[in-house]
Amino acid sequence: MTHVRVEEFGLGNRQLMRKFAHYPWRLYRGDPCWTPPLNADLLGNKVLGTKGLLTSAHPYHRHADVTHFLAWRGSVVVGRVSGSIDHDFNTFHDCNVAFFGFFDVADDQEAANALLESVRSWAAARGASVLRGPGQYGCATHERQGVLVEGFEYEPTVDLTHNPPYLVGLLERAGFCKAMDYHAFLLTRETLSLDRVRRLADRVRARGEIRTRQGDVTHFNEEVRLLLRIYNEVWSENWGFMPISEDEADEIAATLKTIVDPGLIRFAYVGDEPAAVIGVLPDPYWALRPRWRWFGDSDAVRLARLMATRRHIPRLRAMFFGIREPYRRMGVDAVLFDEVFTYGLERGVYTSVDGSMALETNDLVHRSAEVVGSKRYKTWRIFEAPL
Repeated sequence: MTHVRVEEFGLGNRQLMRKFAHYPWRLYRGDPCWTPPLNADLLGNKVLGTKGLLTSAHPYHRHADVTHFLAWRGSVVVGRVSGSIDHDFNTFHDCNVAFFGFFDVADDQEAANALLESVRSWAAARGASVLRGPGQYGCATHERQGVLVEGFEYEPTVDLTHNPPYLVGLLERAGFCKAMDYHAFLLTRETLSLDRVRRLADRVRARGEIRTRQGDVTHFNEEVRLLLRIYNEVWSENWGFMPISEDEADEIAATLKTIVDPGLIRFAYVGDEPAAVIGVLPDPYWALRPRWRWFGDSDAVRLARLMATRRHIPRLRAMFFGIREPYRRMGVDAVLFDEVFTYGLERGVYTSVDGSMALETNDLVHRSAEVVGSKRYKTWRIFEAPL
């Protein structure tokens, strides 16, 4: 085999950035589970109005330094990785962490080692004490992140990763150790058990302290900002948390607006104060999964498929749930679960819900998932190594 050569480049090199973005399409070709984001989400698209995470226009780059590496054997790309130092993350956590991300590589230990050593050197030269990943750029709670270590036979839902099993061994042999695991829980119509939740919800509603409402799509950006304001407060003590900025909230809103079902988003209030939120979304990956057909899987084809099926997507992802501290022992969770699941059943389209990503240390979320009939079916791992 020819020697592995690693090439570093920045956001301004559009030719290499396109190779960087498109490499996984060749690596995972034919995998029935692998589902990537749209190319427009990475490289931007003026027609769609997306800035693209891999472009300098994206708000992520206002608070982070990044670099990118491609591994070559001769004229063939055999792997990729990014490096990132997110200054806002380090300030928030009072730490000095660098991240590696976009880590996709052939089953080739030499190529994996070369890529990881390159990003290690880059991070160490900038004074980082720990290298953590993989993510997209980083491993903040709301980012696409982690190496799948359990549940390879299941398709990912939106913004979750899928990879071959060998990736775990490549990282471990390169000197990386587990930092944290995240779990996903699967709930189906057949396993859903609402009796216990509904009894509690009825008692809570009878007290008259809590009122709820569904999401308002006519003020969608404001709704997303309220949801994320609650999320930022509720999740602030969690491992790996990073507040979502208003600019990032607007990017999320633009991405989700076409597929949201307002009946699956519920806010709870105590008096005039927003107390809690639950946000469940029809899973766009159900329509966006590559079909590996002769006519291709361009953004246009995938988006056309999404628009044609968006009101008939059977699979849901529970993405946001949180109760503000003063209201956590009032039974708000039971009321929101009962309303969302009842609506989902009555809608008639939805057959399953993926609840993810739950920290392995979050016993309360695990117990709540099991109470309604969910089972753990996937695990992702975050790795790290000292520098």
